[in-house]
Parts: sequence; C-alpha cells; structure tokens
Amino acid sequence: MLSKRVIACLDVRDGNLAKSVQFVDTKDIGDPVEKAAQYYAEGLDELVFYDITASSDKRNIMLDVVERVAEQVFIPFSVGGGVRTIEDATNLRFAGAEKINVNSAAVQRPELISDCARAIGTQSTVLSMDIKRTEPCRDLPSGYEIVINGGRTAVGLDALTWALRGEELGAGELVVNSIDADGTKEGYEIELTRMIAEAVSIPVIASGGAGKPEHLAEVLTEGGADAALVASMVHYGEYSVGELKQYLHDQGIKVRLV
Repeated sequence: MLSKRVIACLDVRDGNLAKSVQFVDTKDIGDPVEKAAQYYAEGLDELVFYDITASSDKRNIMLDVVERVAEQVFIPFSVGGGVRTIEDATNLRFAGAEKINVNSAAVQRPELISDCARAIGTQSTVLSMDIKRTEPCRDLPSGYEIVINGGRTAVGLDALTWALRGEELGAGELVVNSIDADGTKEGYEIELTRMIAEAVSIPVIASGGAGKPEHLAEVLTEGGADAALVASMVHYGEYSVGELKQYLHDQGIKVRLV
C-alpha cells in the first residue's frame, strides 16, 4: 500500500503568501519562500504553489518566485495558476517545478491536458478542479459544479464528468478543491472527494477545509483520497507538518516519517 501524502499549498499573490476564505477576503500572510523551506525541513511530502490571480488577471505565472521556491525544496513541487499553453508548462518545468497544475484554461480548452501530458508526461500533468455544491439537475447530475478564474465563474460543467474527462485526456492526478469548504477549517468535503476517488483510477488530492489532524485522517480514509492538502493550519503555526504526520501514523495511516 502506498503511503498517504501531506501536501502544503502556497497561494501566492503579487509575490506574497496569501490566504482566503471561500476564495474571498484574501490576506497576505508571509513569504512563500520561507514557508517552503520550513515545511520541507519539517518533513513535508510535496508542495503546491498557486499563483492565485494569474488566471483572473490574464497574465503569466511568476517564474521568479517559482525559481526561488524550487531552490529551497527537494521534494515533488507542483505549480499552477495561469498555465494556458505547453510553453507555460515547459517554462515552469525549467524553473524547477516537477508537476504542472492546469485549471481554468483546461476547462476552456480541454486539449491542453493532453497537450501537456504529451509534452511533459502524464505523471507531471495535474488537473486542478475548483468545485462548488449546487442543486443536481440534468447538466449537473452529481450536484457539484466546476468554477474557474479563482472561483469567480461558474461554467455549468459537472464535476464528476470533468474528473473522468480529465483522466481520459491524460491527467496523472486530480486536485479536488471544495470552494464551499475552503478556508473554513471545518473539514474536507468528504462526499465530493469520495465520489471522485471511487470513479477514477488516478490519485486524488483532497483540498479545502482542513482545520485539525482528524480532518486529514477522515479524508484519507473515508474520503478515499491519496493525499491531503493543507494551508491555514500550518501557515498560522497551529500545527507543524511533523505533528500532522505523526498523528496520521498513530491512527494507523501509512505515511512517510522523517
């Protein structure tokens, strides 16, 4: 059985570490490079860096920040936000990212997923999905809808349908991010995560809502996730990465301990 992963998410706005609640009320809370180095030293399994306004501002991702973060960590490191072309993906790979997350642009042009998979490999192509709960209907039978541009734009696309399509197009992993749970610290969206994890054969990373170690244990077991993404609970010093992983280990969940 593969070890479950703990992944820290660094949302970056204008070069600063940022955090929001349900994708609004965003505040700058520190230096992403310092945090990356800290989490790496604490035994983090993987790092995700999102340039959170690159898509909505219609600009390219900040390669200089990516390069600085990559110099500090020697674990898998993925980057997303504003990835619209194969050139964007390859530039990020050269800047130090091991994996590339596509999101808004892939919804608008799904072949971006297959283009990236061919250019940089399936294992390096991650489909990141921002998802909101909605009333089930003919076009949204799962009751979950994809939103893009940093959670600003609903597109009428069913989340489960998109997850399956992403896998078919060549994504090697899925990030399932619940906007309803984002920043609330009240727990992951278990129903959503489990629905997608049971439907696909590629790894699923749960995102949005982590507030205490029990939430990670729940989503990695009941939710069927392969990895749990954390942000607020480590950014604000409430828990260290090591404490989270020790808790999971004590619950009988296989994790890599330093």
